[in-house]
Amino acid sequence: MRGYQFIEHTADVIVEAWGPTIEESFEEAAKGMYEVMTDTSLVSKSEKLCLDVDGIDLENLLYRWLEGLLIATDSKNLVFSDFKIEAIEKDKNTYRLRGCAYGEKFDRNKHRSKTSVKAVTYHQMKICEEGGEWKLRYTLDI
Repeated sequence: MRGYQFIEHTADVIVEAWGPTIEESFEEAAKGMYEVMTDTSLVSKSEKLCLDVDGIDLENLLYRWLEGLLIATDSKNLVFSDFKIEAIEKDKNTYRLRGCAYGEKFDRNKHRSKTSVKAVTYHQMKICEEGGEWKLRYTLDI
């Protein structure tokens, strides 16, 4: 089982995501971020963006993955609805993620604009494995 949910917060949005693998939980984390911004069911998968990011730990890796996607949204006006992480690997003291996002250019006539996401933050960030399921939490500055 995999998915995401939003947790109430007075000023920001907290996203919790989960999946049977770390890769699937990171995919769900990205889906949660884009669902804050738009109705992802209306976003087609006509464009592909692949990212290769690294981090000093899993929290930094999650931050860099989401930040890379958000930069593509801000700089190229892209929104995404589907994500596939090929691998998350640890090499010595570095974690590396290789993955792709699928979406299209934001079109006001097609897509619903919800909440603008300013940044991904480390506030209340948590990643853990519990009972064969990976769970994570992060906060979006809106």
